[in-house]
Amino acid sequence: MRLNKFISHHTTYSRRDADKLIFDGRVKVNGKIIKEPGFEVQEGDKVSLNGKPVKKSTKYTCVVYNKPRGELVTKKDDRGRKTIYDSLPKKFKHFIPVGRLDFNSEGLLILTDSPKVAHALMNSDLPRVYKLRIKGDITPEMETAMMEGVEVGTEGAHDKTDINSIKLKPFLSYQIIKNSPKYSTLKVAIGEGKNRELRRFFAHFGRDVLDLKRLSYGWVSLNALPTGKTRYFDKREYKLLKEFLTKENNARDKNKNKI
Repeated sequence: MRLNKFISHHTTYSRRDADKLIFDGRVKVNGKIIKEPGFEVQEGDKVSLNGKPVKKSTKYTCVVYNKPRGELVTKKDDRGRKTIYDSLPKKFKHFIPVGRLDFNSEGLLILTDSPKVAHALMNSDLPRVYKLRIKGDITPEMETAMMEGVEVGTEGAHDKTDINSIKLKPFLSYQIIKNSPKYSTLKVAIGEGKNRELRRFFAHFGRDVLDLKRLSYGWVSLNALPTGKTRYFDKREYKLLKEFLTKENNARDKNKNKI
């Protein structure tokens, strides 16, 4: 593991903070000052910060943030736009977001201080449930694509994307709440988190997504959490997360044994 990642993983410092600590000569590995953030920490290496050992943390914390529209899920924006870290309490500044919600989307965003937890959740096929309002009606062709999957082009993609087309898997489920020529509302569940996936799906059929809100991610739901507020995982959510991580680890070990 890279030294800066090791420090951010096992302390409250962010990756950027860790870089500065390393450059300032405040980090040692096996008693030797290391000034390279990319230095690879090996199993058994002893890392110290300001003369105190950095202990490997096996604990992790997860929170839910009800992201409002008009915030980017990133540390900094080159255009000076507001980010989630401008709104989050300082104690969560080093937390990692699980996936993304774009600038104009809102709703449930999980954040954690554990890169391993973030990676496992992001790369899972856990259902992500969204409520959408689109301009126009929902056609039979759109419903077929929801059930069977579809390949879409750059419609609805980010301006700076370098991906010309993507193959979208079938939706896990969908519910049409309102279907009219002017505006339609529906709830969908998808099992992957490709960039602007839902906006690209509906843009493929000439429909603009006017409102997009994530309601749940796996077993974690937004419920009545007010917009712009955070809460910690409850006992049930931590229990289910532990079971999920154990299952993922067992599956990974099983695959390793097959090789």
